[in-house]
Amino acid sequence: MATAAAQVGIDESLSGDAGRRLSARLLALVPIAVVLAASAIELALADRKYGLFTGGFGQSRAVDTASELAQFAIGYALAQAVVAVAGWLLAVRLARGRPSWTAAYVFALVNGVGFCLLLAAQYQLHSYFSDTVNFALLGKLGGGSLADALLFAASEIGIALAGLGALLLGAWAVWRFALRILPVDMPRPRRPRRPRTVTQLALAGAFLVAAQGLFAIRSDAAFGLDRTLAWSALTAMLDRATDFDRDGYGLFAVQRDSAPFDAARHPLALDIPGNGIDEDGYGGDLALVPLATPLGPQVFAGRRPHVVVVVMESMRGDVLGKRVNGKPVAPNLEALAAAGSVAGPAYSHVGFTTESLKSLFSGQLAPQAGDPSLFRDLKASGYRIGVFSGQPEDFGGISQTVGMRPSADTYVDAELLREKRAFDFAAKGSLLVDESHLLAAFDRTLGADDWQAAPHFVYFNFQTPHFPYHHRDVPGRLVDEPIARGAIGADRAEDVQATYWNAVAHADAWLGEVVARLKAKGVWDDTVLIVSGDHGEDLFEDGFLGHGHVINGRQFGTVLVANRPDMLPPGPVGLADYRAILSAAIRGEAPSAPAVPPFLHIGPLAAPTAIGLAGPDGALTSLRLDTGEACVVERGECALYSALEGAGRERVEALIARWGSERWRAHRRAAAD
Repeated sequence: MATAAAQVGIDESLSGDAGRRLSARLLALVPIAVVLAASAIELALADRKYGLFTGGFGQSRAVDTASELAQFAIGYALAQAVVAVAGWLLAVRLARGRPSWTAAYVFALVNGVGFCLLLAAQYQLHSYFSDTVNFALLGKLGGGSLADALLFAASEIGIALAGLGALLLGAWAVWRFALRILPVDMPRPRRPRRPRTVTQLALAGAFLVAAQGLFAIRSDAAFGLDRTLAWSALTAMLDRATDFDRDGYGLFAVQRDSAPFDAARHPLALDIPGNGIDEDGYGGDLALVPLATPLGPQVFAGRRPHVVVVVMESMRGDVLGKRVNGKPVAPNLEALAAAGSVAGPAYSHVGFTTESLKSLFSGQLAPQAGDPSLFRDLKASGYRIGVFSGQPEDFGGISQTVGMRPSADTYVDAELLREKRAFDFAAKGSLLVDESHLLAAFDRTLGADDWQAAPHFVYFNFQTPHFPYHHRDVPGRLVDEPIARGAIGADRAEDVQATYWNAVAHADAWLGEVVARLKAKGVWDDTVLIVSGDHGEDLFEDGFLGHGHVINGRQFGTVLVANRPDMLPPGPVGLADYRAILSAAIRGEAPSAPAVPPFLHIGPLAAPTAIGLAGPDGALTSLRLDTGEACVVERGECALYSALEGAGRERVEALIARWGSERWRAHRRAAAD
């Protein structure tokens, strides 16, 4: 009775013309409110995750000037307007024959709830990755395994599915409730019916205006807009529509096709040397430059020293001499450097762990499974081999590429010591085991061997300096209060840096334990030991946290230290030079200077986002292939490649020639296989 009375009252209140007009106006506000609310949610999420406007984790191109903000606002409004109009037309079509308020309800579901669901999927599934990561880079961050990358977010996917079910139930409940309290029909003022052709032409005109706006917007605003759903969807659609020669590039992506009717010429096209054509638009027709000759299989005979390789995750090149609160960060590493030798700067070629370790042990920029490697060399030379790693070495195909597992007599990694993991995450890429467990495993196994009976090769991988730079087994060696993972942000940059260096100090303390054990066994003087990082780390110095996304000395640079004097060549060296350096040291020979300077790249060698080339005295040249921005990194000078002149132009041309030559050799090898 009460429900029926309430219904009658509502019907009466809405029965008059004034009530109908008020209701119509309120319903007309629904699309506007939905679009504004969804936009506010998206922009807040984008800024929190990517530092879209403020900089921060993974964002090297913040939208932070008046011009960029104006371009961003125009582009975002255009894209949202096109999507809103399309959503409204869809809602009107779906609402035909139903109560007139149904269109607003459907619009709220499609452009409101649906839009937010897409946002939830985007930000949960990609929450472990940072800015400018294309699919190939995502694969590298997931160790090259899409399945393992998805395991990163397995728990979040479960939450998302539960949330989706709840939203569907809620949408049904709202619909049923609306049917009970709103009129079955709500007549709207009669208006002249426009021909469908006029509506279509108007929509097409609006779309073309938006397309022109999308085409015109450049600079960091375009990169920021690429992080938003409507803009990225529209530009992808327009880019595909303008890919006239079907080479994968059109006129609307960041990398635009300068030859839209020539399928042989497009961004990142393979430049064929000597054919008179500049296929990729950089450096003219490719003229090949000399490259390092890959080191073949090595066999060591006679008296052979023990070999120990210690890799410290994310260890920066400025570690030597670093002090925090007056305390040395790495006293054991500094002692090794003082008594032995240092090669710096040393560079990772890709800025990521998996590919860095493959280069380190194979001596190649882009090795393939089965290629010669340090593990295979030493196994063939009669070494007893032990692996003690705080990460899973099968992750990303490291072990398979360099023959780590089949060569090892003792193989202990984070997969084996899963119950010792520092964090609750069980996905392979999330496992991290403290150095104390690695040394305990060494003591139980290879460390208990008779090292006089055979030469030994031991590989340690110390993972504590990996993000988030702290776990429960790390004491406060340099700081009393390490920053919690959830508090990490650009506003706490100093705390983040102190926590990172505290983690490096923890790894260095266990390096001291390795040296102590070798001395206790009486084999120190007969051991070749090198210590290196796999790459570096940016710690919000330029508003960026992480590695492998911007070519600079902090993210790509590390340091190589050996325990013997005159064992290392002068820098710069790349990780691919280490195998040749160690081979010479095992034979007791003087090191040869690297044949070529270190080449750096972000993304796969065939289609990178950016490339770089190191030089003497800290010189570093970079080029973003997506925007054409070239930098003399050590001087902080950047300009468009097309505007460069003089010495800067020469450096960039040398970089392009090196990339083209490396890529051409990899292409020829792949074709031969």
